[in-house]
Amino acid sequence: MLKKKGWTLETAALILPAVVFLLAVFIYPFVYAVKLSFTDGGSGGLTLANYISFFSDSVELKTVWNTIIISVPVTILTIVLAVPIAYYMRNGIKHEKLVTFFLMIPMTLGVVLIAEGMITYFGRNGWLMLLLEKLGLIKERTGLIHNYWGVVISLFIQSFPMGLTILIGYTRGIHPSLERASRMLGASKTQTFWRVVFPLMMPGILIAFCLNFTSAFSVFTSAIMLGQATSTTRVMAYSAYITAYEYFDYNFSSTICVMMVIIQFILIGVVFALRNKLYKGASSVGKG
Repeated sequence: MLKKKGWTLETAALILPAVVFLLAVFIYPFVYAVKLSFTDGGSGGLTLANYISFFSDSVELKTVWNTIIISVPVTILTIVLAVPIAYYMRNGIKHEKLVTFFLMIPMTLGVVLIAEGMITYFGRNGWLMLLLEKLGLIKERTGLIHNYWGVVISLFIQSFPMGLTILIGYTRGIHPSLERASRMLGASKTQTFWRVVFPLMMPGILIAFCLNFTSAFSVFTSAIMLGQATSTTRVMAYSAYITAYEYFDYNFSSTICVMMVIIQFILIGVVFALRNKLYKGASSVGKG
């Protein structure tokens, strides 16, 4: 049997399909997109013209900003609301299976079905606006769709259940004896949370943040169905799609896609770089 540093032929045979799948589905398309982004569409030679055009195009820079101000607030709101709820549910709650069922519904419905539901309920002639008008709470129906808020609400509905589910799992992994020991040593509930529970939740918070952020950053369907894709909610995914399939400029479209990856890595890197400061912040709050 072939052995080398703990590796066996059986191990290699099990890993090989996953490696091939990773290379075929993720690595190769990304490498090919990077190649296209540095290639001139006409001559096929290497060039930086696509990136120069991207950074000199005010419309594309605005698109980057639109994508960030949609994805980052949604992600932060999701985490801020999910942390206390996960902490409250850490030891189980009454009718937890029913609550979990309703949490899973937005994750299974899909983006299009959620968007259609929001159009029915939150539109200018939707049930919500008609109800508020009849109750005299609003004078003029405006609607919460086909604008920035429509996209944000849609993304929150989709991302919150996933973020909460991840955090509940991490919070329940914290042994109750740690909290009891903290309380026995004289710490208050607030001090125990910030100095014991919150630091232990941090890996889950980071994972939930990254998954929700990458999902929100690649928003496409919601921006079209519930926003104004040609103006206020023109996001990078939509811009890449239009460039590729309406203008047939695959090189510049690939440049936009590569920039999406770079921006996501930068923002996630900033979050991880702040991790130690967040830990210190938690300790300092607890001491107060």
